[in-house]
Amino acid sequence: MARYIGPVCKLCRREGEKLFLKGERCFSPKCAFDKRPYAPGAHGKSVQGGGGKRRGGTGRESDYARQLRAKQKARRVYGVLERQFRRYYGIALRQRGLTGLGLLQTLESRMDNVIYRMGFASSRAQARLLVTHGHFTVNGRRTDVPSMLIGTGDLIAVREGSRDTTFFKELPAFAEARNTPMWVSRDLKNLTGSVLRLPERAEIDANLDEQLIVEYYSR
Repeated sequence: MARYIGPVCKLCRREGEKLFLKGERCFSPKCAFDKRPYAPGAHGKSVQGGGGKRRGGTGRESDYARQLRAKQKARRVYGVLERQFRRYYGIALRQRGLTGLGLLQTLESRMDNVIYRMGFASSRAQARLLVTHGHFTVNGRRTDVPSMLIGTGDLIAVREGSRDTTFFKELPAFAEARNTPMWVSRDLKNLTGSVLRLPERAEIDANLDEQLIVEYYSR
């Protein structure tokens, strides 16, 4: 499947805020957004975050533009392509309750995101790479599918054959410094974790406007 492989710092600059796509680097002085907090391109400074005044324009964003930006930001935060994102919206649409919340809960249930939330990776991109290389099991079965949706009660564990690698030997000390949300649990001694329940809206810390996303797909 195709995937964006360009500079991810440009995505943060395009959205006008940090999306924390590069893990620890985003908190360091090397963060490109701190140096150039405006949209990339020749006219980036005049179109900050997509909401600035464009040449020959009024500077006012249309409803469609705001809806599109909200959808694009969510895609970039979770690292999914349009076709996959639309499929998640379809899943949320068929569920009971608020469609926007259901969409965010579905995105949070992705295996790469769950591993990131457990503190087993510094970013979703790193978590996706670890899963792709087959370092994790779900309920005792090895998987290499980052988009796998994890259900309540599913047990995620570092594969036995991967525990002797330098990364996973040092993982407990790294993960200890990171807080985990209440909807997941982890055992750093055994390098395991599980999903206790679906996250509530207040527990999803991404700065997203799910209502605008619903409006975009409801046009």
